[in-house]
Amino acid sequence: MAGNTTTDAERLVERVRTLRTEQPVGNALLDRLRDDTLTVEHLKRFVAVEEKAHHAELAVYGLFMTRFPYRPAVDFYAKLSELIAGAQPKLLECAGALGMDEGDMLRWPPQAETYAFNSTLSWIALTGSQASGALALHTDMTIYFSGCADIAAGVRQKGIPVPEEFFTYYDGGHSDELMRQALETVQDGLNRGDDPDEAVFRARLLEESIGGFWRAAANTRAE
Repeated sequence: MAGNTTTDAERLVERVRTLRTEQPVGNALLDRLRDDTLTVEHLKRFVAVEEKAHHAELAVYGLFMTRFPYRPAVDFYAKLSELIAGAQPKLLECAGALGMDEGDMLRWPPQAETYAFNSTLSWIALTGSQASGALALHTDMTIYFSGCADIAAGVRQKGIPVPEEFFTYYDGGHSDELMRQALETVQDGLNRGDDPDEAVFRARLLEESIGGFWRAAANTRAE
């Protein structure tokens, strides 16, 4: 997808971006940072919600590879699986440095929003098209990694006492290679006849579910 020609996949990304601008989902953890109400307890919840997402993601990427066992889709989901498998030990190190163990994260936080992302992504993987899944994950990487980087920067700036392992895990950003693979997988799906409107619809739903991810971590229901 080199050159200056805009692809159909890139047009779908722009449609999702327009929805984001017109109807922002928000990030409750960043809201807490701005309001000076973010505590280490919220960051522990953040780690626990993340840990649950990992289990869903690994199953989902395997399902996507089973449903679309050809390139570029299978290469994209194999790379995502490798990313999550490599991230799990680092997340558990982060949890341990925060004073948590795996038992502390079991069934916690208990509210349904903890599983909103898992549920929506699993539904997309079970019933969605190739373009829908890849556009949803392009959206996920776009907002999740930037949100994590903003949270880590805010935690540093405000001097919230967290171990270095927190920054090791949450600093950084998305992979340009993965973003490229996501777009290629979307485009290949469109070329195979996938419905572009359905892809945008499901990508937006996943973005809204990530809003639930942030709210579960921020424990907004308790207020």
